[in-house]
Order: sequence, then C-alpha cells, then structure tokens
Amino acid sequence: MAVQRIKNFWRRTYNKILLGLIAGAIFGTVFNQDPHKLKIITEETRKVVEGWERAEAILEGSKIEFSERDGAIKIIKFFQNLPKPKKEKLVIIFHKPGKEKEIFDRIVNIQKVETLATAVKPIGTIFVRLLIFIAIPLVIASLISGMASFEDTKTFGKIATKTIAYYIATTLIAITIGLICVNLIKPGLKIPADIKDKIISEYRVETKEIKETKGTKEIKEEGIGFDLIGFITNIVPTNPINAAASGNMLQIIFFSVVFGLALTKIDKSKSEVIIKFFDGMSEATIKIVNVIMKIAPYGVFALISATVAEFGPGILYSLIFYITTVLFCLAIHLFVIYSIFVRILGGENPVKFFRGIKDAQLIALSTSSSAATLPVNIECLERNLGVPKKIVSFVLPLGATLNMDGTALYQAVAAGFIAQTYGVEIGLAQQLTIVLIATLASVGTAPVPGAGIIMLAVILKSIGVPEEGIALILGVDRLLDMFRTVVNVTGDGTAALFISRGIKKKKPGL
Repeated sequence: MAVQRIKNFWRRTYNKILLGLIAGAIFGTVFNQDPHKLKIITEETRKVVEGWERAEAILEGSKIEFSERDGAIKIIKFFQNLPKPKKEKLVIIFHKPGKEKEIFDRIVNIQKVETLATAVKPIGTIFVRLLIFIAIPLVIASLISGMASFEDTKTFGKIATKTIAYYIATTLIAITIGLICVNLIKPGLKIPADIKDKIISEYRVETKEIKETKGTKEIKEEGIGFDLIGFITNIVPTNPINAAASGNMLQIIFFSVVFGLALTKIDKSKSEVIIKFFDGMSEATIKIVNVIMKIAPYGVFALISATVAEFGPGILYSLIFYITTVLFCLAIHLFVIYSIFVRILGGENPVKFFRGIKDAQLIALSTSSSAATLPVNIECLERNLGVPKKIVSFVLPLGATLNMDGTALYQAVAAGFIAQTYGVEIGLAQQLTIVLIATLASVGTAPVPGAGIIMLAVILKSIGVPEEGIALILGVDRLLDMFRTVVNVTGDGTAALFISRGIKKKKPGL
C-alpha cells in the first residue's frame, strides 16, 4: 500500500510538472521581453525608452551608432563593457520618428524591461536552490549507509571500475555521434556572413568573460592547462567539512565512500549506531525531496516562462541548422544508444526505464542542472526502477560530477559548427583532439547551468579555432543546455541500471 501511494504521488507530480512546463512556455511567449525596449536609470530618473529608430552613444568626442535592428541587447552590452569612469561621461541620444529625441546622461544602469514572465523567475530560483540545498546531505547520508552495507571492499572496487569505464565509453560514443553529424550536416556553412557578424558583435562581451574565466581547467592565453595528476590529487579533501561547504562533489564522494567502507571494518556494536543515524538521515532527506517536489510545478513554470521570455524567437531562425543538428544528435544518443544499453546491459524494457525517470528528466529540462536534479534522479531510480540504494547512492552522485554525455556531444557539434563558420578545416588529428579534450572536459565540467560553454573555449583553442566564435552560439546556449542536461541525467540512470543488474545476478536477493 505504501509503495502504491509513493507511485501515485510521483505520477501526479509528473503530470503537474509537465503542465507547468507547457504553461510556462505559453506564458513566456505571451509576456516576452520586447527586444527594443530599454530601461534607462540615471542619477535622477528611471525611464523606459521604446519606438526609437536609431541611437547614438557619445563618449569623449567619439560617437557610436546603433540601429533599431540592433535591438536593446547591443546597447546594454556596450554600456556594461565600459569602465565606471567612462559610464559617468556617457551620453546616449535616442532618435524617434518625427525628429523627436530623448537624451540621457549620468547613466547608472541600462536594463531590459521586465515583464510578468521574467518577474516570476525568483520562484524558479528558490526551487533550484532547494534542490541543491538538499543534494549534499542526501549524497552523504545515502552514500555512507550504502557503502556500509557492502560486505567487502572488492565488490565496491569492481562497481567503481565498471561505473567509470561505462561513463568513459558512453562519453566517447556521444562525442563520435556529434562529430559524425556535424561533418555530414555541415550547419556552419549555412549561416550567412551578415548574421555571423551581427551575432558576434552582440555577444562579444560574454565571450571575453568566458575566455577570462578560470575553472578546473585554466584557459590561458599561452596555451591550455590540464593537470591530470593535480585533478586526481584534488579528489582527496584536506577538510571534509570545507568540501561539503564548497559543494565539491568529488571530495564529498571520496569522504563518504571511505567513511562508509570503514564502518564495515569495525565492531558491529559500534558501527550499527552510526549506520542507523545515516539511514535515518537518508530517509529524512528523501522526505524533504518529496516536499520540495510539491512546489516543482510552480518552479518549473517560473523557470521556463522566464527563459522563453528572455530568449525570444529572433536568434532561433538564424541558427536553426545548428540547433537542429545538436537536438538531432542528442535525440540519437538519448533514445537509440541509451535504449540499446538499457535493454542489453541493464536487462530492462526501455519504455519502462524512460517512464521511471521522467520526473528527473523534466526537472533537468527546466533547471539545466545535474546537481539540482540529483535528489529527484536518486528517488526515481530507487523507487520506480528498483535500483538498490547502495548502487544509486554511489553511481548517481559520481555521474553528476563525471558523466556529461550531453555536454560532451554538444561541445563536439559546437566546435565543428564554429570551425565551419570560420572556414577552418579540421582534419582527423583535430577531430581526435576534440574527442580527447571533450572527454577530459566532461570530467571537469561543473554540474550547473552553462558550465559546458566554458569548457568549449578549451576545445576551440586546442584545434586552432578563434575563441570569439563562442559568441555565435551564446544566444541559444541556455535553450540547448536544457536538453543536454536531460541526456546527462539519463546517462547516469542507465549506468545505475547496468551496475545494479550485475550485482543482482551475483546476489539475487539484493
């Protein structure tokens, strides 16, 4: 009876989330942001400017012109890129029909005009923060209690080896699919030169910020730095509390695994109390996840409506071939490759599998974050598909950190697209470089929205393609990030299914 109630809860939740997603897309379309409206905030006034035909930015005797076709985004980016002293001297003149002008000086800020759809975004932000907030306690509690249930370390060693090997194999397959498709479809040859110049001009500021960002792999002017030994060394935390506070998932996993396995080596009268504590903590965190999921439809509605409202349809038309190529490749990997693996390696009906993880896929679609989706994914695999807790608690957190099939595939397509757009030939050597760097990059990509775009800069630099080309795809990155996150979390689920089947064969009663 209790199991049936849980299934009914998740079924109702899925329907509500799906409804929230559809309603959010419609709401965002109706209340979308006007690309030509600007909110100008000066030291004295706040005013919305619209209906202008052209604008002039006058700064220290020089003049820069913006046409109505450029929209608000180009003016906003120009202003944001100015140092503070120059912002104070800037004068912007908006020319309207009938020789009417609006002049602004002593400008404090320039923003897009908020709509109802973007105003509800904080609801979605709170929802994502709640999921991330419970993810680390859930991982620690589940992993420690799961590891403590292993009878010997050899079994765990085999599971860890098979999991990592599976993740590397699926990542290589994903990258190969991306490269084959981008070479056959050639989306980069289908974008007009004037559209390319316009997009690069609009997103030049973001491209500069990405090039200057330093993550797990540094992007340096003189070359690419990837310290494999340093990466492995950094997995071992010097302070587990600090690892939890900073959200370093690999260090959290390392500590939890070591602690859980250590409990199997001490006297049962002493370990039993600790194991019961973490079992109780695991159950409590799962209960919190169920409570959070009650507001999921509203969080999804807010996230999707804000994304659709901010995104706008304009750039979709100019990059339709690139978008189609990425989505086509992701669909092949999601529905063909994973279905084959689920059937052959996992011994499960693919339809049942996809039904079982549909809640996690919807959360991944709306949040674009593997970390935020982790608690829901754990619940789906354990409750709906019967994957043992000890497997789920290890394979999924590791996958949320290391397994980024969708991101790796997208990076391969994006690199090929940008190279084609710039007319750069990428031969076999460069394509093998993409495979290698994208595989390594997927390991170091943070499980948060937009992290993959930073790693793309590493790949472009490694094959001699201008990093400025990232600007071409920035406008649609948020949209594609949603779909590649779905592939990422689904890949984690297929791995858990595969590993659990091997364990169940040896120990049928598990």
